[in-house]
Amino acid sequence: MSDIIYTKVDEAPELASASFLPIIQKFAAAAGVSVGTKDISLAGRILATFPDYLTEAQRQPDDLAELGQLVKTADANVIKLPNISASVPQLVAAIKELQAQGYALPDYPETPATDEEKAVRAKYDGIKGSAVNPVLREGNSDRRAAKAVKNFAQKNPHRMGDWSADSKTRVACMTSGDFRSNEVSATLANAATAKIVLETAGGQTVLKEGISYPAGTVVDATFMSAAALGRFLAEEIEKTKAEGTLFSLHLKATMMKVSDPIIFGHAVKAYLAPVIEKHGAALADLGVTPNSGLGDLLAKVQDNAAIMADIEACMAARPSLYMVDSDKGITNLHVPSDVIVDASMPALIRAGGKGWGPDGKESDANCVIPDSSYASIYDEAIRFFKENGKLNPATAGTVQNIGLMAQKAEEYGSHPTTFEIAEAGTVKMILDDGTVLHSHDVQAGDIWRSASTRKAPIEDWVNLAIDRQKAEGIRAIFWLDASRAHDAELIAYVKPILDAKGLSDTFEIMAPREATRASLETITKGENTIAITGNVLRDYLTDLFPILELATSAKMLSIVKLMNGGGLFETGAGGSAPKHVQQLMEQNHLRWDSLGEFCALGESLTFLADAKGNEKARVLGRAVDAATQGILDNDRSPSRKVGEPDNRDSHYWFARYWAEALAAQTDDAGLASHFAPIAAALAENEQQILSELAAAQGDAADLGGYYHTDAGKTGAVMRPSETLNALIG
Repeated sequence: MSDIIYTKVDEAPELASASFLPIIQKFAAAAGVSVGTKDISLAGRILATFPDYLTEAQRQPDDLAELGQLVKTADANVIKLPNISASVPQLVAAIKELQAQGYALPDYPETPATDEEKAVRAKYDGIKGSAVNPVLREGNSDRRAAKAVKNFAQKNPHRMGDWSADSKTRVACMTSGDFRSNEVSATLANAATAKIVLETAGGQTVLKEGISYPAGTVVDATFMSAAALGRFLAEEIEKTKAEGTLFSLHLKATMMKVSDPIIFGHAVKAYLAPVIEKHGAALADLGVTPNSGLGDLLAKVQDNAAIMADIEACMAARPSLYMVDSDKGITNLHVPSDVIVDASMPALIRAGGKGWGPDGKESDANCVIPDSSYASIYDEAIRFFKENGKLNPATAGTVQNIGLMAQKAEEYGSHPTTFEIAEAGTVKMILDDGTVLHSHDVQAGDIWRSASTRKAPIEDWVNLAIDRQKAEGIRAIFWLDASRAHDAELIAYVKPILDAKGLSDTFEIMAPREATRASLETITKGENTIAITGNVLRDYLTDLFPILELATSAKMLSIVKLMNGGGLFETGAGGSAPKHVQQLMEQNHLRWDSLGEFCALGESLTFLADAKGNEKARVLGRAVDAATQGILDNDRSPSRKVGEPDNRDSHYWFARYWAEALAAQTDDAGLASHFAPIAAALAENEQQILSELAAAQGDAADLGGYYHTDAGKTGAVMRPSETLNALIG
């Protein structure tokens, strides 16, 4: 196993890797550090899952499974880039691309009938959604803005939209019948095995069995009423029309890969209710699946003039939709993975509560977040900015985050135990001793789920928070709501640990709404705070606050201290940026910012030095920090516009600053001697290298694919400077 594993992923970060990874490997080799790769991309996971359908030459190992074992050891040192958490449309598109490339993969069965189709569907369902993070995250999260990044943001404040006290933008969520209101939770005194059953008038159906829980596990169960959801959506569509705002739906159909696509489908059906009521049978015959979105529906009915006319009439009568791309007519309801709540809501809040409408203009919006579990953080943020005006990035403090996510903690690990109920009855979670742990009466179409959080990750999370607060000496808040069933169980863990260590007065415990306001008040004063949160709030807040503070969440320092001693270094949030790929393919300009990769690399090298005693790696890590500072101080980050410096330019400058820092340092004479001529050559050839990089821009770029690119073609696109390549190798 290599000293450092650099993950192969998808879309923009993977394209950037084609340029940046050779630089990393060249520099690391001088310190005796090997940097290898493991493929956790969507295409790679598909190919690894279906070896029996492929030729020997086409098969590839299950790298995700290998990494899943590695992160449970003290030897793990993994730099994890953002990967696609695939929605069904993305999964289907990737399969079709691979099939066109000669891989004889089976189709994704939308409605499996045979045992073989059901088996294929089960394998594909294991790939979609958040299939990667729960496997790799064997530790809790420490996310914060690196000091250099925060300083740069304060010295160079980004544009913020103006907030008006009379803004019509608001958050709408269910007040009953949702996951939050139906949640029950219990902590298991002893280890147990459970099964989930649906009892109906016709008998008992086992939904899931053999679920193993160690002692001390917090086990939740809840459901969302389909009827209540339908009423809520219908009411909000009417209210939005009356208010004259944009209808915007905010879900996470990628991470919550079972529940949220279903909720998304309900929204599509509610918005097109007159059309579906009139043409339901014809739509079914055409294979329309509302869960796949309006885009898929329109593609399947485009040749049916009657249905298309009714759709146009319906949309004209409905409130305007929040747009993903108004120029191309792509709406909020087109694809379930296009609007992801933790990115879309902060962007809207940063813009002063404005979203883009179909007319290409900004408008106020009704932000529909059906489940009320976490909607309050966005509602409270909007209320705060209406009252106080926009945040000033030049003076704002920062919100760090300690997140409970190890071992599939909380809702993000609930996919295998989430079900759309087929018929009315009672769902029961039954322990192996016959105890009914949880029970809910449900109706057909309801979405029932169970999630769990283990004792060891909870205790590790609390202790990680204690360590971080001690290191920072700042305000620290546990975002836990005593009136919510799950949070009450966590509070029962948190308080005794704090009491035993005499720290009860050092930490605060607040419900998310109150914690949101307290945190915004704190950073508005220029002070800092630590948000200590569960898994979903970790995800949401490490987009919300960085987008307000830094303009992006991709620049976050993200360290996962693995529970068995290893390290996982995530390259910030920010997704895999499909729009960046589209621009590259059309204009050969990649605006992806690799600052997250730079920060993760420095931490990984320092961790390697601490773990293995490789002092040369420590010198490399310090020089990475200096190079990162150089990128920021000299404004060498990518521009958004074609013809201006892009991701590849930033990699040249990073390599140059890194080499110069290594040549100038005095801790290791051998490294200084090795890198001095490299630094000199990079400087001497500056104009030639930059001109070669600039000359590559403007024309369309052929990557040989989207989900499964051709390595040779991608390398040629991302490494167009022969001069730089000769120096790096």
